[in-house]
Amino acid sequence: MLLPQPLPTRFPPLHSTNPFLHRHHPISHRPLSPAITIAASTRNSLYSTHLHLHLATDESSSDDENDIASPKNRSYDFTPLLDFLSTAAAPSDSTSPSPPSSLDPTELSLVESYRSVPAPLWHSLLKNLSSSNNSSIQTAYSLVTWLQRHNLCFSFELLYSILIHALGRSEKLYEAFLLSQKQALTPFTYNALIGACARNDDLEKALNLMERMRRDGYQSDFINYSLVIQSLTRRKEIDSGMLEKLYEDIESDNIELDAQLLNDIIVGFAKAGDADKAMYFLAVIQGNGLSAKTATTVAVISVLGDTGRTHEAEAVFEELKEGGLKPRARAYNALLKAYVKAGSLKDAESIVSDMERCGLSPDEQTYSLLIDAYANEGRWESARIVLKEMQDNKVQPNSYVFSRILAGYRDRGEWQRSFQVLKEMKECGVQPDRHFYNVMIDALGKYNCLDHAMATFERMRSEGIQPDNVTWNTLIDCHSKLGHHMKAEELFEEMRESGCLPCTMTYNIMIHSFGEQARWEEVKDMFGKMQSQGLLPNVVTYTTLVDIYGQSGRFGDAIECLEDMKSKGLKPSSTMYNALINAYAQRGMSDKAVHAFRVMRADGLKPSILVLNSLINAFGEDCRVADAFSVLQFMKETDLKPDVVTYTTLMKALIRVEKFDQVPSVYEEMILSGCTPDRKARAMLRSALQYMKQTLRS
Repeated sequence: MLLPQPLPTRFPPLHSTNPFLHRHHPISHRPLSPAITIAASTRNSLYSTHLHLHLATDESSSDDENDIASPKNRSYDFTPLLDFLSTAAAPSDSTSPSPPSSLDPTELSLVESYRSVPAPLWHSLLKNLSSSNNSSIQTAYSLVTWLQRHNLCFSFELLYSILIHALGRSEKLYEAFLLSQKQALTPFTYNALIGACARNDDLEKALNLMERMRRDGYQSDFINYSLVIQSLTRRKEIDSGMLEKLYEDIESDNIELDAQLLNDIIVGFAKAGDADKAMYFLAVIQGNGLSAKTATTVAVISVLGDTGRTHEAEAVFEELKEGGLKPRARAYNALLKAYVKAGSLKDAESIVSDMERCGLSPDEQTYSLLIDAYANEGRWESARIVLKEMQDNKVQPNSYVFSRILAGYRDRGEWQRSFQVLKEMKECGVQPDRHFYNVMIDALGKYNCLDHAMATFERMRSEGIQPDNVTWNTLIDCHSKLGHHMKAEELFEEMRESGCLPCTMTYNIMIHSFGEQARWEEVKDMFGKMQSQGLLPNVVTYTTLVDIYGQSGRFGDAIECLEDMKSKGLKPSSTMYNALINAYAQRGMSDKAVHAFRVMRADGLKPSILVLNSLINAFGEDCRVADAFSVLQFMKETDLKPDVVTYTTLMKALIRVEKFDQVPSVYEEMILSGCTPDRKARAMLRSALQYMKQTLRS
């Protein structure tokens, strides 16, 4: 383990009784594994050499010696000194202020009157000044310079660290870095800067400082890692790889995992969607005789629910109760969300009842999730009853609750109820927000009610709600899908003129629209505009290009897009290969379809039902019936369940080569496999049977 260089001998030793030290508490109930444990003597050394003031200064000490207002310290009146510093010249930029050659009587008197002030009292004064306004921070810096010039307080690195920490808490990160340049970086100032960066969510700077600290022969400790992981967790999207790298650094540095750091790691992996690692570290914290924080447990329950591991989410929830902690509404809501996602309505109702039996009143999220559960089951009246109960219990429903009810109607095809929901919403005194209008526009556009969709769009704008990318994309997409390409193009231009920059999805929609019209120059132009705006094409972009080029028989362009995608490090999707194979199939180019299928397998992709159905279609169009049935056999051997499209496509292939007598057996196999025949399958069966009857008559 790399330890910092010894401090100069003029500094007195720092002991663990210093109030700045008490923040986290290392695990002491049971030892951790050797890979993540250091000896107690090493931890004490780490404490004495790696003082973490950037956290410590958040804590108020109960020690009278450090309290400026305590009776013991009331004899020190700092007003004269502060007045002197506020009117004195700005401090020198010198990194090591030299003792003055001579003093005026006023300054000499001040030096003598404050010579016996204990160091912790200077620290408290500096902390108070640093947490005030800009002028006080300038006075705080003048105080540090003055103390250093007159050698009145030891451990000046400590003083600079307090000041850097205060600047970081005041979101003055730039000023903190400028101040750090006044002195050579020490463990104190490194820690303060890392804390300032982490608190201001400048994660890259914090990680660079930790790496530089390591190169300088100093070792980051567990609090540094806690702050950085907390900063990472606050991001909208958490880089799981970065979190794993941080843990590898913790292990390589032999950093002891204390309770706070373990909780931070668990929350980090949970929010990154890595349920396995979150559960592993939850077991570590429990195995060492500690209880995870309630917020940590809630995060674990949430990730288990999101990944469909409902039974494990239940177990963690029960452990929370068995540990003597009374679950709050957040914990119940996390488990309720898991049940709703899994479609377990009875369990959802049960957990809400249990919540009420424990004396907890359902909150806005509880009611919203329960309404979601009923809406998913199509139980609209039950959802309305919950909404009424919500109002009776003085829990004001928000726009999101109504948008969920609206989304339920949309998904069930009952778009006509959109206006009824809007009316009820306004009767409850709830104003629709952008999200609600976006769902409403999507519902109307999805069922070809473009006039109503545009009227809703205009109402939204008349109420002062500005459309976002989702709004514009929904409108452009629904017009494009219905063949109103000119209107889609007009909306795209209007979007740009309104100041709302198109996103990658917008360009994908427009590329598809131009491709449908075979306007290939506009396709290339739109692709170029997208990149000039700084947007990188994604998998959907390339899939769209492959699809439109393939459908038009421009297979050279389709293959070129596929290769361009791979050269940029993007992995083709099964959907992309399905588009290409389907394009070959429609033109009877079964050999090309087989080649694309083999390339897909070589890229490490498992064939989906969609891809295999397209391959069956390719063989059928090329009258290769035996090969089409070999694909069916491949499905069975690889545990892929054929669907109604599979059997219908095989029946079509048999009819194409006039093997009508084999169609009924395929139809029968379809029923025996558990597939419900659709209208197209029944029509093919009738056609085959009629032909067979005619043949017998003749």
